Amino acid sequence: MFPKSSDTTFKDKLYSQHLGKTKAFEKPKPAKGKAEAHFSLVHYAGTVDYNITGWLEKNKDPLNDSVCQLYQKSGVKILAALYPPPPPEDKAKKGGKKKGGSMQTVSSQFRENLHKLMTNLRSTHPHFVRCLIPNESKTPGTGNIELNTSSYQYSTSNLNNPNL
Repeated sequence: MFPKSSDTTFKDKLYSQHLGKTKAFEKPKPAKGKAEAHFSLVHYAGTVDYNITGWLEKNKDPLNDSVCQLYQKSGVKILAALYPPPPPEDKAKKGGKKKGGSMQTVSSQFRENLHKLMTNLRSTHPHFVRCLIPNESKTPGTGNIELNTSSYQYSTSNLNNPNL
């Protein structure tokens, strides 16, 4: 995203380009009991605080390997030149797998991935913006009071549910 950038330099750039210049961008107001916020965005449903820790890493969007390989084999020379194959990895750096090691079963791999996911989820501080749909057809100017009431009751009953 930004070649020689860190989360802090990204935050500094956000502040220099948007603070005082963009209505939706604000400095966060510290709140007790919440994760540290580095910037706030004013959405239609309210102000949402964001933490930039790990922001660049989480928001990388690399090209799929198969797409890169396709470009590398392209007959269009400039396209092939833009996507050279990666340099071969040194075996010492790679750390290689043990020879003769046991195969990992599908279920053990699933458990391991599930454990990693749950660890990741527990270490994050998600932000949710709750929205109410006025009617199922999403037609402007009409409302369904039963749908609104049940949506509101559901959203407020789950505000403090740690399993969501």
